[in-house]
Amino acid sequence: MGTPRVSVRPARPAWYALETGGWRDYVTLLHLPYTAWHLSYVVIGGCLAPVVAWGRLGAAVLAFGLAVGVGAHALDELNGRPLRTSIPSAILVALSAVSVGAACTIGVVGALAYEPWLVLLVPIGLFLVLAYNLELLAGRFHSDLWFGVAWGGFPVLCGYAAVAGELSVAALLAAVFAALLSLAQRALSNHVRFVRRRVVGIDGEIELRDGERERIDADRLIAAEERGLRLLAAASVVLAAALVAFRI
Repeated sequence: MGTPRVSVRPARPAWYALETGGWRDYVTLLHLPYTAWHLSYVVIGGCLAPVVAWGRLGAAVLAFGLAVGVGAHALDELNGRPLRTSIPSAILVALSAVSVGAACTIGVVGALAYEPWLVLLVPIGLFLVLAYNLELLAGRFHSDLWFGVAWGGFPVLCGYAAVAGELSVAALLAAVFAALLSLAQRALSNHVRFVRRRVVGIDGEIELRDGERERIDADRLIAAEERGLRLLAAASVVLAAALVAFRI
């Protein structure tokens, strides 16, 4: 007799997702652990500057929080409802337009007031948000590499440039670090998203050397990857906090 088929579809589409409905959908939409993770890259970049201008660094974090935490995630949810929220499409479009527009405004005003060449970063950031989340050109920009560049390296460079008014070798190396760490995030989350959002059942079990058998379920399939994601997110935020404390 074959092994019985076991349902493995997890109850939630992401480990940070709340129960569907009402205000909880908006909290889920923010991807709070991941948003904090990627905002930490902005802080890391800014704290590498020779002299930290906390006002400009705060403005950069706010701009990225709006563009990535709200705008990009609203566009992502609009494209297929991966988080299964019930937020109306019109509200998602409005959230995206307002938040991304506000982020661009902060970037332009800040650049013109401090270092005009920084305004060039604004259209680059806008392109990355739209190209990645709307999967433009048949999804060519929705790849692991582009994720590492857009969600890892670019925030570091912007954080540094917003504070220092220039780029440096240290900033470029930190951007490579953030891109590589984001690629590690992507490698782990690809498998987790596949199981949580696409797999509905599985047949099988694990046989150990001592003859014991363990059934395979959703928790077994994604436990290690999700634990790694949680730890990496926490580690990145702690690193950014450590740099802030050091520079203060």
